[in-house]
Parts: sequence; C-alpha cells; structure tokens
Amino acid sequence: MYIVNGKPTTTIAHIAPENIEKIDELPADEETIARYGAAASHGVLLVTLRYDEPARFDRDSTFGSYIARQVKWGADEPAARVVVRYKITPEGRTVVSKELEATDNRLKRRVLKAIAEAPAWQPARKNGVPVESEGVLRIQLPIGKRMPRPVELVFR
Repeated sequence: MYIVNGKPTTTIAHIAPENIEKIDELPADEETIARYGAAASHGVLLVTLRYDEPARFDRDSTFGSYIARQVKWGADEPAARVVVRYKITPEGRTVVSKELEATDNRLKRRVLKAIAEAPAWQPARKNGVPVESEGVLRIQLPIGKRMPRPVELVFR
C-alpha cells in the first residue's frame, strides 16, 4: 500500500524520482493494519513529495506536445531526438538544467529556443507556497518517424 502526501494510492510508478522528498516504510504489524486497514497487511510505504500540488502547464496539451508543435522540423528531415531535464521555478519559468541527449544539434537549438519562449507554468506548491519542481522532456521529430539504428562496428 502506498500513501502519497497523506492520500492512499495503488501505485507510485507515475511519480518522477526527483519529485520524491522521502519514503518511509511501515511494517505490516497490528498498529499499521489498525490504522490503514487490511490493505496494509503487506506493509505501507509513506511517500512525501517535494510539493502538495504538482506544476501545471495551462495549455491545450502537455508541455512536450506544445514544444513539439513550436519546433519547425519537416517530414523530410531525418528523425532526431532531444532529451533535457528542466526546472520549473517558483515564478513558473522553465529553465533547462541539463541536456541529457541530442542526436541533432539543429533540433537541440530549436527545442531550447522553444523552451525559453514557452508560456509560464502554474508552479508546484508546498503548504500553499510556490516551490521549484523538475521534469524531463523527450522530443522526437518528425512525429512517427523511427530513429535510425545506431552504427555498430564488428571486428573479426
């Protein structure tokens, strides 16, 4: 059983590791079962997030879809991917904190420009106060085109 910020949930797979502040494990003893019910018969993981409310991108789509639409990358261009870690400041600005992968420098420049020009987020909140949060953005364009296989060297 998982308790995330005081609320029972069935999984924590959707929570990014960087958003977890701490995890406490409660044993499956009488006290835990009395407090949380039969669902706690295998123990309880108490997960405390760095925020009470996650950051929200108030547009008609996800942040990744929005950025992909802003980047000009024709269907005749080769498939390319950019992966970056970003922070959402307490003011709602998006700041790239680390470039994790870029298979094409032209696409990387265009994605970074689109991120810099993106509208503000509603920042994450902890106890009603805006706090910094993080995310990972994966953009692969053109949409639907497969990445080429990496070159492999075979020595005989």
